[in-house]
Amino acid sequence: MSDSLDKYLVWLALKRIPGVGNYLYKTFLETFGSPDNVFAASVTDLLKIPKIKKISINAIIRNQKYFEEAKRELDIIKKRQVKIVTFNDPHYPVLLKEIHDPPPVLTYFGVLDNSYPCISIVGSRNATSYGLYSSEELGYNLAKKGFQIVSGMARGIDTQAHKGALNAKGRTYAVLGSGLNNIYPAENRSLFNQISENGAVISEFDMNQFPDAKNFPIRNRIIAGMSAGTCVVEAAKRSGSLITARLAGEYCREVYAVPGSINSQKSQGTHYLLKQGAKLVENDNDIIEELNHFVHKAKTKNIKKKQRKKINTNQHSSIDINILKNLDPYPAHIDTLAEKSGLETKILLPALLNLELEGKIKQFNGKYFSKIEE
Repeated sequence: MSDSLDKYLVWLALKRIPGVGNYLYKTFLETFGSPDNVFAASVTDLLKIPKIKKISINAIIRNQKYFEEAKRELDIIKKRQVKIVTFNDPHYPVLLKEIHDPPPVLTYFGVLDNSYPCISIVGSRNATSYGLYSSEELGYNLAKKGFQIVSGMARGIDTQAHKGALNAKGRTYAVLGSGLNNIYPAENRSLFNQISENGAVISEFDMNQFPDAKNFPIRNRIIAGMSAGTCVVEAAKRSGSLITARLAGEYCREVYAVPGSINSQKSQGTHYLLKQGAKLVENDNDIIEELNHFVHKAKTKNIKKKQRKKINTNQHSSIDINILKNLDPYPAHIDTLAEKSGLETKILLPALLNLELEGKIKQFNGKYFSKIEE
């Protein structure tokens, strides 16, 4: 595989030319066809490129320094057995090509597949139990129905969206705000490996690039650009998730938002999106009905949802009925439940375990519980 990567040296070298950003790189490809032809072009031909700077032309003509830098980067890529995809490759994410400034080169672990549509799920790093549950459920159900789940592998909503897709045995893509040699956050190393085996972990940054704050808005355009639509589960008023949603709108993609509590600051961003015209999402069907034209019908399985038995008061004890009456889809702490139900914690715990095993309730970290609606 190492030798086959040598053809990408010229792509990495052009990326290093001063003044050549993603948009100008795309213009070069549209004009000359390939980076090789750019380096072979005359000064006269280069001057025909709109808004090209003299410093860029000089660097293209005297390019040895940039090829040496690219060679060092390519050596790291080979050593780590990382894959490369360029704008001209057939397995480059097809919708990403349509944005204003697509990355000309992506490095990745895993497999890229344009056979199935992508949907991105993003949100708060410091999410509520409700947000985490909603993200995982959406990731799971959409993956079951043939969508590839795209997110940023950040803590909170992103992590749960990836996990939902993995639990459904579906495919998921993580787009990093760092190089592939710097897994961020570090505690997601195991998730990084799982995603690499069931989708791909992707970056446009150099392998050793640290996760600087400025990188994340840059990577958000890839998340939005790869996807037929973007769903924001939880977001504060000012957050990277709103940037992703704004970019999705600019790319003429669908924008979705999951409503939350009117008292939660973590839902202020999603409520703002809803006021701006984002589609309200209560379940995966709200997303799918807008994106039927993206679904490959021949490859989409008709998944039947598990049928849950209705609560039968004859089959449940008075304690179970009391618990279910005092729970709703918003997670409540066990202390709150004890106060509302009038039951002691030592009585609640075994009853809650039984209800969880029956699929009636869901438990979250920190002894929070919510009812699963039928």
